[in-house]
Amino acid sequence: MTKQSDGGKRPPSMTDVARAAGVSAQTVSRVLSDHPNVQDKTRAKVLAAVAQLDYRRNNAARMLSSGRSRTLGVVTLRTSFYTRAAVTSGIERAAQAAGYAVSTATTASLDTSAIEAALSRLTDQGVEGIILAVPLIHSSPRLEQLTRATPTLTIDGSRTDATEVVAVDQSLAARLATQHLLDLGHETVWHIAGPEEWLEAASRRDGWRATLAAAGRSAPPPLEGDWSPASGHRNGLVLGRIRDVTAIFVASDEMAFGVIRALHELGRRVPDDVSVVGVDDIELAEYCSPPLTTVAQPFAQMGELAVAHLLRYITAPEAVPAPALVEPRLVVRASTAPAVNPGVRDADGPAGTQPVTSGLPK
Repeated sequence: MTKQSDGGKRPPSMTDVARAAGVSAQTVSRVLSDHPNVQDKTRAKVLAAVAQLDYRRNNAARMLSSGRSRTLGVVTLRTSFYTRAAVTSGIERAAQAAGYAVSTATTASLDTSAIEAALSRLTDQGVEGIILAVPLIHSSPRLEQLTRATPTLTIDGSRTDATEVVAVDQSLAARLATQHLLDLGHETVWHIAGPEEWLEAASRRDGWRATLAAAGRSAPPPLEGDWSPASGHRNGLVLGRIRDVTAIFVASDEMAFGVIRALHELGRRVPDDVSVVGVDDIELAEYCSPPLTTVAQPFAQMGELAVAHLLRYITAPEAVPAPALVEPRLVVRASTAPAVNPGVRDADGPAGTQPVTSGLPK
């Protein structure tokens, strides 16, 4: 005898819905599958019965009968960083609006083998398409095979031969931030980059260098963080001791929070002594002290574009659309200000801080 949950009460079946609506089970199936050959009056009766009985269609049964799972897979990095969660949330909202469920497979690293395993888990579940929300640094024969077997899209600018791309123009994000600081009169802009193995970090670093070169300024040696506030704080303690540092472009808001904390601890005022710009425009950026100037990334729009792009790819894989690039936007707040000549500052204050080069990359 099969054990029933909820005190022995079994969940309603499609037969129960059919009985309540006074129609056949086949008609119920057609209504739930959005079949066009159903009268509006009949459709309304079936949907009323579904609501009354709180019926939930079994996904496995639906897949067997239709050959479709109505599920999209997402591969994401296992992390507490806000940006990863924001992107996934945008995907889930867009997928739900399109009538799809989302199955997420997390990976603890960016190793090719870890991403292969995450992709395999999703393909085993029968997802109709996959969004790779991780920077795919290196491909492999197995990755190519998996992404050819299931329509796959990436949203971090990386791709295999079989994936499509929705991405923010990260080089433009860096150019906006760097040019903003140069326009304020700062002689140069220092940079705290993200991890070298991340494509986003590399693109921002390239955009920063290109902007300085176009302005005829030499690029100081970049420092590297790991996206965490702690790494921003650590690097901020280095830059905060260098007298000539008046402007810092930080590759993420969360690292920028750590930088501002470090500068405060060293007695360097933001933005009076040092201007700071981040990237992302996460919700906390507006409530930082001072509120953080940053380059906004439209996470919700990225999720919507990724889902729409992927669904078109699923429907017509031979008609591959062009990669979609989303433009970032500079949001100016109180953490940036016009440059002040270090020589006019109080000699006992931050301007008297001695240059320190220990800890800088060679």
